[in-house]
Amino acid sequence: MSTLLVGLLIFLGVHSTSIFAPAWRNAQFASRGEAVWKGGYALLSLIGFALIVHGYGIARAAPVVLYEPPAFLRHIAWTLMLPVFPLLLASKLPGRISAVTKHPMLVAVKLWALAHLLANGTLASTLLFGAFLAWAVADRISLKRRPIAPAAGRATTAPPSRFNDAIAVVAGLGLYAAFLGVLHLWLIGVSPR
Repeated sequence: MSTLLVGLLIFLGVHSTSIFAPAWRNAQFASRGEAVWKGGYALLSLIGFALIVHGYGIARAAPVVLYEPPAFLRHIAWTLMLPVFPLLLASKLPGRISAVTKHPMLVAVKLWALAHLLANGTLASTLLFGAFLAWAVADRISLKRRPIAPAAGRATTAPPSRFNDAIAVVAGLGLYAAFLGVLHLWLIGVSPR
């Protein structure tokens, strides 16, 4: 469990610099340059992600069950997951979806985390998905309160197009079907059905 916790601290800590230390982040970006900032950010993110995957795998081998989710929660989780992939794609394909949701990736993370909290009752799952849900909520609140800063490490997106929403929805639902059908079992080792 400690590996999972360290991974979460590193990964979400790196992703929280704009929440808790925006001035420091902007100063680092300005003084070290974009390449160094993005390189360090990516390296720490990858280390944290690897520790999360490894730690969660260890924890799944000897699960500590907190509660047994009723079967109907799995159906609610499937429904909550339906917009996740379209929202993720919409975060890079500006259109009406990204304009209405303002931060489609954060909405996707919140839905993904909530769906998985409902469908899993282990301590490791609660820590993993609960941490991501708390981070996404904190980041969204932070975005409402902080001024628009220079794009420190922010990726550029495609130009707005009336077709972007259609692409996001069609490709996102295709990814959803692929994950529900085979990819979740292949990548995660657990069938969502």
